Amino acid sequence: MSKAPSDRWVSGDAYDAYMGRWSRPVARQFVDWLHPRPSGDWLEVGCGTGALTAAVCDLAAPTSIVACDPSEPFVQHARKNLSDARASFVVAGADALPSRDGGFDLVVSGLVLNFLPDPGAAMTAMRERLHRGGTIAAYVWDYAEGMECLRLFWEEAVASDSRAAALDEGRRFSLCRTSALVSLFREAGLAQVETHPLEIPTDFATFDDYWTPFLSGTGPGSSYVASLEPSGRESLRERLRGRLHTESDGRIRLRARAWAVRGTSAD
Repeated sequence: MSKAPSDRWVSGDAYDAYMGRWSRPVARQFVDWLHPRPSGDWLEVGCGTGALTAAVCDLAAPTSIVACDPSEPFVQHARKNLSDARASFVVAGADALPSRDGGFDLVVSGLVLNFLPDPGAAMTAMRERLHRGGTIAAYVWDYAEGMECLRLFWEEAVASDSRAAALDEGRRFSLCRTSALVSLFREAGLAQVETHPLEIPTDFATFDDYWTPFLSGTGPGSSYVASLEPSGRESLRERLRGRLHTESDGRIRLRARAWAVRGTSAD
């Protein structure tokens, strides 16, 4: 490995090929679990390429949803791909969230909390945007145990390069566990805090369908692959080819789990 990579989020199309295709079905499960009342005003923190925004518009009958993300390319991608008058997109991070007179009914965040430098401060900012009795809800991938396509990737990466251990999302993100999520929400002063698993299949048509998105340079695993010398990249590719079970039709069938959490503001 030539140098320690940083997480890069620079291309909406690359992200959709890497993880966005799984973000869409898990977002719909999340909205179904929330079972919100129609006609609410929503704020979405870290909208990425718009998977959760689209699910809210499709399933929750919102009056409005303001979706923000610090990545301008992601916001442009989301704006281009979701034409809904109820949805508006803003380039903004958790430290400068949009506000609304009277507050929002729901503040939601999908697959983002673990990447924030100060989740506690972000939760405080989210709660400040709620009106009394409003709900904050979020979900994160279970990187430690439930995200098989990444779990297998990092196991093989670490086996061939011990320095990859520091980049493994399962080790980096302690927040992606139910106990940590509950503590985060309770420490933010929220009541009626509960968690729920969201599980989806992650089927790949071929091994190349699994491997190619890791060459895009977007996301932690892909950023790591981009940092490798060609020989190291090819070695990791072959390790993964040998590790993954391919069925007779060439498909690789895996599973992914995210943990959802929600709580209510009492003041």
